Amino acid sequence: MGALTGIKVLDLTRVLAGPYSTMILGDLGAEVIKVEAPGGSDDTRYWGPPFKGTESAYYLCANRNKRAITLNLKTEEGRAVLKKLIERSDVVIENFKSGTMERWGLGYDELKTLNPKVIHCSITGFGQNGPYQNLPGYDFIIQAMSGLMSITGSEQSGPMKVGVAISDIITGLYANIGILAALQERAQSGEGQSIDISLFDSQISTLANVASNYLISGHIPGLLGNQHPNIVPYQPFPTMDGEMVIAVGNDSQFKRLCSLLGLEHFADDEKFATNAKRLENREQLVEQIAAQMETKNSQQWLKLLNENGIPAGPIQNMEQVFNDPQVKERNMVIEMEHPTIGSIPLVGSPLKLSRTPVEIRSHPPIAGEHTEDVLLELGYSIEMIENFKQNQMI
Repeated sequence: MGALTGIKVLDLTRVLAGPYSTMILGDLGAEVIKVEAPGGSDDTRYWGPPFKGTESAYYLCANRNKRAITLNLKTEEGRAVLKKLIERSDVVIENFKSGTMERWGLGYDELKTLNPKVIHCSITGFGQNGPYQNLPGYDFIIQAMSGLMSITGSEQSGPMKVGVAISDIITGLYANIGILAALQERAQSGEGQSIDISLFDSQISTLANVASNYLISGHIPGLLGNQHPNIVPYQPFPTMDGEMVIAVGNDSQFKRLCSLLGLEHFADDEKFATNAKRLENREQLVEQIAAQMETKNSQQWLKLLNENGIPAGPIQNMEQVFNDPQVKERNMVIEMEHPTIGSIPLVGSPLKLSRTPVEIRSHPPIAGEHTEDVLLELGYSIEMIENFKQNQMI
């Protein structure tokens, strides 16, 4: 039994934000049915290399614990099948362009007529209203327009995007917060509701302290590279054999760091004694710390800093991450069998529930892999299913 066992999710999404959201719901025990156009319409199926067999690594990262069917939703027959699925679903999640569901006669007003308890979650680039509502919303565009790129990178690099599609991931997580909140409320009211989630809103919300700094001060932040806008020292430093990160969060940690670096006098110097003063004198302080850090190698510093309670860590590449003993101990890599490509490695779940643990039950499905099974469950006969196939309905 998973935490969401018994919850039925109809997944009409593609690419990353929606599939990532529904994968997490599936990990938690929900029954997820992924709907694509005949032949498979999730763009990420083709986003490679790398591929394992015929499956892209990108698609595999966000689609486990789902059953997959294909339906031609541009036809009345395809939409009729979808309506049957909606009637039995707790959650319908979609990321069509604003207005698409309404044009098909499947907007929220119609959904709640079919199923008053259904929770509808719409994921779009910019939301269901406003001057940008009809614009496409790819992660890269959102990172640019939300201000994230204006604070990411250095003077040398210029504005940079984050190395993963972070706007999609964050939006998927926000979608799940909304869905779980709506399920909890439904338990009290007995009614569903519609959730309007956008990548733009989600990414802006995660600017957190940087946004607050601007709203309070009116100062437009620039590119800080790997430095922190509010804390010093909080950045990478060179060592004798590479580079590592130090993240000093308070004055007591700073004093201990000064002692280890042989800079004890800095701890009492009024230019550096408080974080506010360290911000004012960032360049002078960082220069002195950097010079001392180059006197030992990274492992020597990590041992000293960890022993003295000063937050620090190595800058690891993917190979180092997935060979890290902590990653292995926490089961953050799993192996599962796929019917056409054999064993596949996947990133594990970070959710560690004590009584209803996450379970990885099924492989990322092949397009339409479960169409026949699902249609039979809905009451369609073998003859009707064959007719659907012949007419390219599924």
